[in-house]
Amino acid sequence: MEVIEILKALADETRIRILNLLYRDTLCVCDLEEILKLNQSNASRHITKLKQAKLIVGKKQAQWIYYRVNEKTLDRYSFVKELLNQELDNVPQCQKDLVRLKKYRGLGGCCELSVTIADG
Repeated sequence: MEVIEILKALADETRIRILNLLYRDTLCVCDLEEILKLNQSNASRHITKLKQAKLIVGKKQAQWIYYRVNEKTLDRYSFVKELLNQELDNVPQCQKDLVRLKKYRGLGGCCELSVTIADG
C-alpha cells in the first residue's frame, strides 16, 4: 500500500527535514549534506526511502541528481501537503533548516561549489 510507505517515510525526523527543504527548493544530495550536516551515505539512504515512497522525484543534470517534492503525490495525499504547508513551520528544527537553506543560497551555495555555512 502506497499510503503505508508514505507514513513509514514520514516517521523519521531526518526525512521530514529533507522533505521540508525539498518542498521549498530543488536540491541535490550534496546540498542536503551541507545544509543538514549529514554524511553522504546517510543522506542517500534517506533520499532512497523518500523516493521509494514517491514523496520526491529526481532529475539528472550532468553528474548530479536534483530532487524536489513529487507534486502528484501531494495532490493525491493531501495530508502530506497540509503537513508541509502548516505543521512544519512550527517545528523549531525545520525553521532552523530553512534559515540555513536561505543562508546557503545567499552564499551562492549549490553542489557545484564547495560552500560551507556556519550553524545558524
